[in-house]
Amino acid sequence: MTGASSIWSERGGDKGPCLVLLHGLGANGAVWDGMKPILDRHWPGRWLIPDFRGHGRSLHRAPYGIGIHAADVASLLGQDEEITIVGHSMGGVIAIALASGMFGVQVRRVVAVGVKTEWTNDDFARSQAIAQAPAKLFDSRDEAIERYVRVSGLKGVVEPTSSVAAAGIVEQQGKFRLAADPRTFALGQPDFSMIAKSALAPVRLLCGDGDKIASPEGMKRLGDEVTTLSGYGHNLHVEAPDVLWSSIADGLA
Repeated sequence: MTGASSIWSERGGDKGPCLVLLHGLGANGAVWDGMKPILDRHWPGRWLIPDFRGHGRSLHRAPYGIGIHAADVASLLGQDEEITIVGHSMGGVIAIALASGMFGVQVRRVVAVGVKTEWTNDDFARSQAIAQAPAKLFDSRDEAIERYVRVSGLKGVVEPTSSVAAAGIVEQQGKFRLAADPRTFALGQPDFSMIAKSALAPVRLLCGDGDKIASPEGMKRLGDEVTTLSGYGHNLHVEAPDVLWSSIADGLA
């Protein structure tokens, strides 16, 4: 693990192609914990799991946005590396942006999972309300974890006692709050079609048929073909990391 730069990241593996795993809005790199044993067995190079700016263990300092996050991730990579990026939700949009060639890294392929592309006025209003409110402080750790798993879509997917849940909160002056800066939610609606057209690498799109946040039809704004995975919800990478790995491996083949 490293915190040498303002962006916290966990690393593993050895020389060879680099696999980058990007979390979604409000979460952090711990959501990929279930993937790490699989990568150690099967990935032929090194892997990298960052926390985005304003999330988890990384620097909390605005501005936030797709381009800012993409630049932060690119700063952790070598210009001569062969890179595969798997991104969940907002992380999927950032993964595609990184494949545009505008950030100085050589992305060979992208897998985007559960990206919400259909935003209503109510969705924007809720996001802005979260962004403008101060971080809520909870009297107990359990209350904060309950809030985190609910807003991150992990309720019922991870145990409240798990390391994934614990990574979503921090202690502050004897109370507890979510580890993400509320201001990270003040994201404008990206032009998904433009971002998709900018990608210079193949993009594979995955969506669970039980995803209540993203939809296969909506994800077609990012590409013509979306693979629907039966029986899974929004957090496929947490629910069934082995299933996600199979999809990644198919793309590599």
